Amino acid sequence: MSSMGEAVRRLKRVGLALPIGAILISSFFVGMGAERSLAQESDRKVISRVEPEYPDQLKKLYIGGVVRVEVQVAPNGAVRNVKLLGGNPILGQSTMKAVKMWKYAPAAAEETITVKWEFDPHK
Repeated sequence: MSSMGEAVRRLKRVGLALPIGAILISSFFVGMGAERSLAQESDRKVISRVEPEYPDQLKKLYIGGVVRVEVQVAPNGAVRNVKLLGGNPILGQSTMKAVKMWKYAPAAAEETITVKWEFDPHK
């Protein structure tokens, strides 16, 4: 393909222009994030948080990415279990090690929360 415009026109013909455009735009904004950022799919507040260690070797090689982990939180706010859902396995191990030390606000029942952590080697 000779140009981006030609690629978009071809994608429009098969109905993929909007999803591809959204992916490109979201990828641009994800790259603008901080070195380490947190997104959590829950209203439960984190009382104390330990940040994952970014292994120096991966940072030097510009290896980064987003790690997603599933966190089981007990009613007293302690983290019971952490499971890697996706991302670089080495960064995932670092994230799981840190998240196991987190403390959440108490609640009436056990809760499962998905945490997303971004490692950006350019920051």
